[in-house]
Amino acid sequence: MKIEFDIEKIKNYDTAGPRYTSYPTAVAFTPSFTEDDFRVHADLSNNKQDNAPLSLYFHIPFCDTICFYCACNKIATKDYSKADTYLEYLYREIDMQAKLYDTDRIVEQLHWGGGTPTFLNHQQIKDLMAYTRKSFNLLDDDSGDYSIEIDPRSVSAETIKVLREVGFNRFSLGVQDIDDEVQKAVNRIQPFHQTKGIIDACRANNAKSISIDLIYGLPLQTVEGFANTLKHIIEVSPDRISLFNYAHMPHLFKPQRRINEAQLPKAEDKLEILQHSIETLVNDGYNYIGMDHFAKPEDELSIAQEQGQLHRNFQGYTTHAECDLVAMGVSAISSVYYSYSQNEKALEKYYQRIDKNELPIIRGLSMNDDDIIRHRVIQQLSCHFSLDFKQIEEQFDIVFNDYFAAELEELIKFEADDLITMDARRVDVTPRGRLLIRNICMVFDVYLKEQIKQQRFSKVI
Repeated sequence: MKIEFDIEKIKNYDTAGPRYTSYPTAVAFTPSFTEDDFRVHADLSNNKQDNAPLSLYFHIPFCDTICFYCACNKIATKDYSKADTYLEYLYREIDMQAKLYDTDRIVEQLHWGGGTPTFLNHQQIKDLMAYTRKSFNLLDDDSGDYSIEIDPRSVSAETIKVLREVGFNRFSLGVQDIDDEVQKAVNRIQPFHQTKGIIDACRANNAKSISIDLIYGLPLQTVEGFANTLKHIIEVSPDRISLFNYAHMPHLFKPQRRINEAQLPKAEDKLEILQHSIETLVNDGYNYIGMDHFAKPEDELSIAQEQGQLHRNFQGYTTHAECDLVAMGVSAISSVYYSYSQNEKALEKYYQRIDKNELPIIRGLSMNDDDIIRHRVIQQLSCHFSLDFKQIEEQFDIVFNDYFAAELEELIKFEADDLITMDARRVDVTPRGRLLIRNICMVFDVYLKEQIKQQRFSKVI
């Protein structure tokens, strides 16, 4: 995918908006969606097609130190015994969830996120994966997409060996920036040799994929400094790179209140960092997948995008569009047969619900017909930068130009700014518009006007 950095257009369109890991987004979830509703959707999920595959997500909320930029649901503690209690309750949720799904449904995709999943010790890692295999139909031939988020500071080469032995074959490493001063400013001291050592261990254990997370817009970052970070990351040649915008929202995320705002790069400097980063990655052969993600041409994401089979969910871009996502653990979000549901966010409330033998669902949403149509439209745009009206019409029995008359009218300004091309049958996003795909998707979001008032979203760039 070609991409063109137009700084004036980016400045004009740099408003707040969703990342569309779901539609409707989590801000639209309501407490009126209950455990009973979830059970109905799980039953429908079993009936939608024979042996439909599953995707599993487990949230491990603990970290032993707090990174000041963090916006994840996490618990900072050096009391490792907390993981023992948490796993006891997580096993009980696994029991309740596993009963809802036919036992012949294969788990094609599995992911551990956090927090820091490698807060767990080696035996706990083995036990959790063994319990998952006992409860769900996991693959044994290494063909699954089984991934884990890793903090290189919390693992050793032996940990990687253990993770590989229990079935993980894809590893996502948090790096953010290798500059010493930036790391001090965000309370994440992580020497690059430590990161490289873990990448080497992943390769030594025949990892299928290695992904690196970077963040631009952190305090004390400069164009030159971040260029040095990219140089080192490119040298270790990860399969995928995520380049996230730091969204400073201290009113929502308490750790960010410890960021020195005077040290944050100016808007123009932040844009220059982004422009240089994109040019560097593309020139080095990485494809721009969309919304912060880059991948090598031979990576599955690049291939799926080329073949029109890419999908987007709460873990970002994926090739498993057909899988219902069953998420377990505190704050975890499931996507099961046209529904979304989120677990209790507070640990004690999560425990209390499970003690009552209840699924710990706190809120969610059953998608209506309009939600399903708009979800499909936003998926097509965010994954493939194009929208074929006929495909939508045939799938949903609508007349696209009538159903979306107001949206098509709104898209005219994007066409005038050379962000899209549009005719009576399709929309195609131009190289200049691809960085602003979130803005284009927002046109089709009927919930957005009220949600933006709540200041829950980051800037698109």
